Amino acid sequence: MQIVRFANPLTGADAVGVDDGEQVVELSGVTTVGELLGLPSAEFRARCEGADGPRHASADVRILPPVDGRMEVWAAGVTYRRSREARVVESERAADVYELVYDAERPELFFKSAAWKVSGHGGRISARADSEIDVPEPELGLVLNASGEIVGYTVVDDVSSRTIEGVNPLYLPQAKIYLGACAVGPAIRPAWEVADPYALDITLSITRGGETVWDGKANTSQLNRRLDDLASYLFRADVFPDGAVLATGTCLVPDLPFTLQEGDTVSIAVSEVGTLTTGVVRGLDAMR
Repeated sequence: MQIVRFANPLTGADAVGVDDGEQVVELSGVTTVGELLGLPSAEFRARCEGADGPRHASADVRILPPVDGRMEVWAAGVTYRRSREARVVESERAADVYELVYDAERPELFFKSAAWKVSGHGGRISARADSEIDVPEPELGLVLNASGEIVGYTVVDDVSSRTIEGVNPLYLPQAKIYLGACAVGPAIRPAWEVADPYALDITLSITRGGETVWDGKANTSQLNRRLDDLASYLFRADVFPDGAVLATGTCLVPDLPFTLQEGDTVSIAVSEVGTLTTGVVRGLDAMR
């Protein structure tokens, strides 16, 4: 089962439903993902498994990013050893902060995107025009309800400027938060259908002119954090009435000086969850 946000092929209105690969069944009385994530986990599951609304052929619906309304996307950093090593290499003056946070009790968490800025499967991501090195960061995303429970998983691309963050860690928001820096999708895989979230393969492939210019594979078993622990820190002093998505970090980091270029295609797959594919543009005007 995949929980999808989609454009109704008959009316064009946004809708939420469950997709079994052949047909999408709308969730009656639910118009947004945020409404669904406002429910306790047991009710969330019951609504999804009891979907009984209008049906559409899966091939006829246009899938939208599975975030909407007041939902936010957050991200965790330096949760894999490879990520720690990459941040130390790129940092010019403060490499030790990445070493310290990797082993610290408190994880690094940062705001990534409001729902309305998020790109989806088949959409576009952007490299900053004022940055020399920009990379995708493929991550398992936790889908959290309003109570902070993990009710599903999705794929997140935490696009980042290594140039800007490497100059000074205080520039992290500019390196991470801009139009075209976040893609989520294509759907939400219910948590109860994923037997072991610490045994999921993550693959990244970047193609340019029809040829693969970078690819890699990792596994969530390499995580240095517990997923429920990351979620609990996010909810310690904040509220998310429509739920949130929390990206859990990456260990697939291209070696310097690799950078995304306009026209590239980025494909991220997380086993049992889905595949998120986007095209690359450069700069704000192109992303608009």
